[in-house]
Amino acid sequence: MKELNRREFLTSALALGSVAALSPEARAMREETLSPDRMGVLVDTTVCIGCRGCEWACKKAHALPTPPLESYEDKSVFKAMRRPDETALTVVNRYDNPKDPAAPYTVKVQCMHCEHPACVSACIVGALKKQETGAVVWDTNKCIGCRYCMVACPFQIPAFEYQKALQPRIMKCDFCADRRAAGGLPACVEQCPVEALTYGRRDDLVRAARERVKASPQRYVDHVYGELEVGGTSWLYLAGMEFTELQFPKLGRSPAPGVSESIQHGVFAYFVPPVALYALLGMVMWTSKGPPKDDDES
Repeated sequence: MKELNRREFLTSALALGSVAALSPEARAMREETLSPDRMGVLVDTTVCIGCRGCEWACKKAHALPTPPLESYEDKSVFKAMRRPDETALTVVNRYDNPKDPAAPYTVKVQCMHCEHPACVSACIVGALKKQETGAVVWDTNKCIGCRYCMVACPFQIPAFEYQKALQPRIMKCDFCADRRAAGGLPACVEQCPVEALTYGRRDDLVRAARERVKASPQRYVDHVYGELEVGGTSWLYLAGMEFTELQFPKLGRSPAPGVSESIQHGVFAYFVPPVALYALLGMVMWTSKGPPKDDDES
């Protein structure tokens, strides 16, 4: 197959940009109707024991390099705060408990699967999609590597495989969409030995969370994180201390896509013609994914 040189690539990118810019379907794809039976997970941080079994199960389920389960007994990783990345779609962090220093809080972190995802809104080619069942999933065949989703996410979750020269992927929790479609549970939920993770209909989980707070006000702060933040998320959290002390971002109730869309619309309307922007993003993708050298450059 003939290698694509820079001039040919730019021409193709311009053509692609023209089609995408003029197509209303791409924008319509972002307006998904959520099912009233969409699912979610309630994370009770007061129950979590920090075993990190969820980390192991997630790696195994997604065919990522997986150390033996016994290695997750190493608690030295808690010395520094960690974030999900391209090698680990979920991680557990530990925080001091001012009420009981002998019983620190451990908190699982992963994609929150927002009800109105900023990453989906920011993706100019529709590579990210909010499924009606609750999951936010990613299509590698559509992605151009622009990484807008990484900038847009209010939880700083999507990661990029920078170390891969060919076909790098955006990596994040996919809510075990394939496992759930086959009738299974998310791997982390199935693995949790203390049922700190409860899987069910999101509306039921919200009610259950409120009931727990009402029944044990001395145990929980009166806040179900994810119920209202950025328009709501599929993953919900309970805690015995303020969420800002657990390094959860303090967010408003307005969906995050409103911000990212206003930025994009401003770019389109006042600064950069859509065709040029798509061509530029295509060139960024081509460069970051390691294009072959031109014949005249070798």
